Amino acid sequence: MVQMLDEDGTVDPWRRRRRIRRQMPLWQELPLLLVVAFCLAVLIRTFLLQAFFIPSGSMENTLLIGDRVLVNKVVYDVRDPVRGEVVVFRGTDRWVAQEAPAPPTNFAGKVGRTLGDLVGISRPGEKDFIKRVIGVPGDRVWCCDKGRVVVNGVPLEEQGYVSEDSPVDLPPNPKECRSRQFTEIVVPPGQIFVMGDHRLVSQDARCQGPVPIDNVVGRAFMIVWPSQRWTTLPVPETFGDLPQPNAAPAGPAPVDPDPVGGVVLILPVAAALSVLARSGRLRHGRGRRLHP
Repeated sequence: MVQMLDEDGTVDPWRRRRRIRRQMPLWQELPLLLVVAFCLAVLIRTFLLQAFFIPSGSMENTLLIGDRVLVNKVVYDVRDPVRGEVVVFRGTDRWVAQEAPAPPTNFAGKVGRTLGDLVGISRPGEKDFIKRVIGVPGDRVWCCDKGRVVVNGVPLEEQGYVSEDSPVDLPPNPKECRSRQFTEIVVPPGQIFVMGDHRLVSQDARCQGPVPIDNVVGRAFMIVWPSQRWTTLPVPETFGDLPQPNAAPAGPAPVDPDPVGGVVLILPVAAALSVLARSGRLRHGRGRRLHP
């Protein structure tokens, strides 16, 4: 076997050590890669992305029970929520808690739930909700104009995403979201007005009040499971021409004003590919041999 020599003809000990380190067997390398991948998943879940399970039908047919959505947790660090976006948030004390799944009782179930919480694939907590943003701070929101929700004097055309709307002939009830009608509300500073797409069953800001922006976990921007429902969650066009609060109508807005979601999605993929590429280079390096 040919040894690697310095210019003076001596063996370089540092090169020899590097060659020895590269010869880590697969049974040692694989657990290391799994630990690295797990740490990356925890970091991504904490700061960038999290997968949420849809437990109820309040957003049908946009989101179905059992869907899993990816939530961008960093986008609202650089801007506020925009009308039409689907957001995950923690409800205030006024919001009725969702039905939470029974906690596991056996050891394996507890471990699985803990790992799921760490990487963000477990079921949501009882105070986690997912709805669509209808009004932002300063907006005047009410219903109805010929059965339509009105934002800053402009009726919304919601046929593309609203399913099974509430009856329009029921009188409004501030404690129950059974009626389509609700009195005008000026969205307070630092809060948003949210509603579910399945208006007939959704308990939302109509009867439970606006949500503080500080309670928003992030923007749901993609359905990732089941695979046949893999799609993005763009902002409907009806929100593009709404006037700003107490201002003249604004020009058309982009259909989806959130380029950060795509960038954030690329980051974990790039990191994973980097780890795999590094692993491949190491294995490739071990396979190379020099013979006399």
